[in-house]
Amino acid sequence: MANNDQYKEWVKTRPGFLVEQIVTEVVNKKAVDVTFEDEDDPCAMVKVYRDKEDQEMAIQLHPGDKWVLQFGYYDADDEFIELLQTLAQPEIDTIPQSLQKVMRKVLASEEGLRVPGNLLSK
Repeated sequence: MANNDQYKEWVKTRPGFLVEQIVTEVVNKKAVDVTFEDEDDPCAMVKVYRDKEDQEMAIQLHPGDKWVLQFGYYDADDEFIELLQTLAQPEIDTIPQSLQKVMRKVLASEEGLRVPGNLLSK
């Protein structure tokens, strides 16, 4: 598995590769939680966790149809580091339309949803 430095580089240079990893994992899950986060900037989010590496990756949808890749991990001092990268249209196009639709619904309603992963693959 790649280390955090490699993922940090991919966030900047290959965000589409990481979006594809997230999508692949999400559509193969039995159930997927699409959450609404309302901390500083409201967004709909779908996350995947890598427990062994203590990492999380997410696709976020913010108001104004702004899509963001998030990669987070814990450093040696046990501080959570979060990297964000705004997605360009080619990366957005790799997100299945059904997942985009669910994320838009969550953002609009401000309520999370749990959906079967196989419904998000189209």
